[in-house]
Amino acid sequence: MQDIQRSQIQAPPATAGISPQAFPEPLFCALNRGFVIVFLLLTLAAGFTFRTYQLGSESLGEDEMNKLETVREYRENGLSGKNGEHPFLMKGLQTLSVSTGETINSSFGTNIREEAALRFPVALIGTFTSLLLFLLLSELFGRSYGLVAAALWAVEPMAIGFDRVAKEDSLVLFFFLLTCLLWVKSQTAAEHDNPRWPLRAFGAGIAFAALMASKYYPHLLAVPAAYYNAFKHVAANKWHMRGKRWLIFFVVMGLAFLVFNPTIMLPETWQEMAKFSGEKRIGHDSYEFMGELYRNQMSAWLSGVPWTFYYVFIAVKTSLPVLVLFLIGLPLMFRKKMGDGRYLLAIWAFMWFFPFTFLGGKFTRYFTLAEPLILICAAAAFIAGVSLIAGKLSLNGKKRIAFETAMVALLLAVPIANSLAYAPNYRMFTNVIGGGHVAAGSYFPHDEFYDAATRETVGIFAANAGRGATIACETPGLYEYYAEKAGRGDLRMISLSDPQAVAEMKAGDIVLLTSGRRYFSNTRYEEFLDDSGITPLETTVRGRTAVRIYFLDDDLASSIRGLAVNRN
Repeated sequence: MQDIQRSQIQAPPATAGISPQAFPEPLFCALNRGFVIVFLLLTLAAGFTFRTYQLGSESLGEDEMNKLETVREYRENGLSGKNGEHPFLMKGLQTLSVSTGETINSSFGTNIREEAALRFPVALIGTFTSLLLFLLLSELFGRSYGLVAAALWAVEPMAIGFDRVAKEDSLVLFFFLLTCLLWVKSQTAAEHDNPRWPLRAFGAGIAFAALMASKYYPHLLAVPAAYYNAFKHVAANKWHMRGKRWLIFFVVMGLAFLVFNPTIMLPETWQEMAKFSGEKRIGHDSYEFMGELYRNQMSAWLSGVPWTFYYVFIAVKTSLPVLVLFLIGLPLMFRKKMGDGRYLLAIWAFMWFFPFTFLGGKFTRYFTLAEPLILICAAAAFIAGVSLIAGKLSLNGKKRIAFETAMVALLLAVPIANSLAYAPNYRMFTNVIGGGHVAAGSYFPHDEFYDAATRETVGIFAANAGRGATIACETPGLYEYYAEKAGRGDLRMISLSDPQAVAEMKAGDIVLLTSGRRYFSNTRYEEFLDDSGITPLETTVRGRTAVRIYFLDDDLASSIRGLAVNRN
C-alpha cells in the first residue's frame, strides 16, 4: 500500500517536483518520521561534538587575532569601524561569546579559552548547517537526499575544519542556505495557492540581509534571482514577485541589513572598506600552493594562485568514498528526473566555481560555500546505488530499512574515522590520493596549519630568550598576544618581511620560520637557514613541522642582516 501511495503522488502543475511530496522517497527509512527525527538529532550531536572538541587547542590564526582585537575594541569603546572591511554580525556574536565565556569562567571556575569562545559561534552555526541542508534538499528532492547530505556535512573532515575557524565563511553558507530554503518555500506555497507565500519571500530577503551582514557577497543574490527568473514565463506559474512585492522585498532586506550590521553607518567603516576593495589590506605578497609561491590577489586573475587550486583541494581533501560518489553523482544530479531543484544547484555551482576558479586570490576557507555541492552529489550517487541494489535484491519492509541503515552507517564510517584520526586538527586531513598523513600540510600550508602552533612556539622561546630579545616572524601581533600571556611582554616582535627591522637583528635574537608563512618577501631567509646546516628547535602539528625556531649567534645574525640589506 505504501508503494502504491508513493507512485501516485503527482507534481505541482507549474514545476517538475518543487514539492517534496512530488517524489517517491528512494530510501524507505526516510518515510518514517520518527527515524528522521532521531537521525537528525544524532547528526546534530555528532556535528556539534566534532566542531567543539578541543575548540581552543589550536592557537589563533592571524585573521582570528584581528577579530579578537575588534571584540576588545567593542567591549572597551563600543561599536567602531575597526576591522570594518568585514561586516558586524559575526564580530557581534563573538563579542557576546567571549563575554559569556569570561562570565562562566569567573562564576564556575572553568577555563574556557579565548580561542574557543571566539570560535564557538561559528562552530554552533556550522552545526546547524546540517539542519538547513536537510530542510532545503527535502524541499527540492525529498528527505532521502537531505538526510544523507546533512550527515556528511556533520562528519566530513573539511566541513568540520571550516567551522572551527573564526571567519565569516560558515555564516555565509548558513544564511545562504536559509535564503534558498525560504525562497523555494515561497515558490511551493505559491504553487499550492497559499496567499501568504510572499511572507516566505520576504523572509528570504531578511536571511540574505544576514548573509550580507556576515560578508559582503552581493553577487550571491543572483542565485535566487536567476532561479526565480527560470520560472517567470512558465504558463501555469503562480509565483510572481511583481510590483510592490519587489519593493517590499528590498526595503525589508535593507532594514534588516542595518539591524544586523549597524557599524555600516560609521564613516570609519567605509574608509576601511575602501582600503580593502583597493587591495590595500593585503598583508602578505603571496600564497604557497604545493610548494610553489604565487601572487595572492583577486585582481591578479590567472596570474595569481592557479585555477586548479580548488579542484586539487577537492581531490586531496575529500574522504575517498565521498570523492568517488561525488564524481558518480555529479551527472546524476542534473538529470531531468531530479526536477526543478537541479536548476538551483546548477546556478549555485556556477556562481561559485566560475569566479573563484579564475580570481587570483584564493584561500581554502572560501570553499565553504561550495562544499555542500560535493556532498549533495555524493548523496545522489549513494541513494541511486542503494536503491538499485535494494531493488535487485527485492528487499522490502523491515529488511530494506535495515539494509539502508547499514549502508548509511557504512558510508559515514570512513569520514568519521578520518575526522577522529585528525581531531582536533581537521584541516590537516589528506586522503590517500594526496599522499595521506605524510603529505599533510604540504598542499595548502597556510590554511592547513593556520598558525596552530603559535602558543607552543612561544612556550619554547619564552623560556630561552634573553630579556628584550627581538623575534622575527610573519605574525608579530599574534606572537605579542601569546608572549604577553606567557609573561614575556619584554620581547620585541618584528616582521620577517620588514628588511629595515631585520637589518638590526643581533646575536641572541630569534628567527621563526612558520609553515604556510613563506612569501616572496622572506624566502631568502628560509633558503639560507635551510642550507646553513643548523638544526632548529621545532613545534609540530600532527607530527608535521609547524614552526622552526632559530636562535641567532654572531655569525648567523651577521648573515641575516646581510640578506636584509642586500634584499634586491
